[in-house]
Amino acid sequence: MQLTEVRVNLCGNAAGRLKAFCSLTFDDTFVVRDVKLIEGPDGLFLAMPSRKLCDHCPRCGDKNHLRARFCNNCGGRLDDQRFMRHHQGNGHTRLKLHADIAHPINAGCRSLIEHEVVDAYQQELERSKQPGYIPPNLDHEDLDFDDARPTAAPAMRLRPTGTSH
Repeated sequence: MQLTEVRVNLCGNAAGRLKAFCSLTFDDTFVVRDVKLIEGPDGLFLAMPSRKLCDHCPRCGDKNHLRARFCNNCGGRLDDQRFMRHHQGNGHTRLKLHADIAHPINAGCRSLIEHEVVDAYQQELERSKQPGYIPPNLDHEDLDFDDARPTAAPAMRLRPTGTSH
């Protein structure tokens, strides 16, 4: 699988450590959006798209983010210690409040993708200094989904048992 396109949307200086949002295309057929390029203590790194981890309210069963103090549905107070799911790594413990939606499986793959994205980021920074700069569209709207979808098979009619045609 090859990384065939990297689109970088710069965030500017006001965004602090967040430097850019990226859209990655693999083999010209598969897109991963909402990849963040962040300035960390050891340089730029990628944060893959993730979702907030949730649990259920013991009263009403509605989903709530692990840091919520009150249920979004019934308003009941939630246990303050319920988010104490720890993730061990590098000799320290940290709370796990998010889970990756898509991510590289090994360090080699992550390194390869990070290298390509950082190169694309540097190129986009240079382009942004040119007069008339227009940031790239990360939504891949240039693809016409109606043309890309396979034609649906005709619907099959099911007849109840014992009927004739």
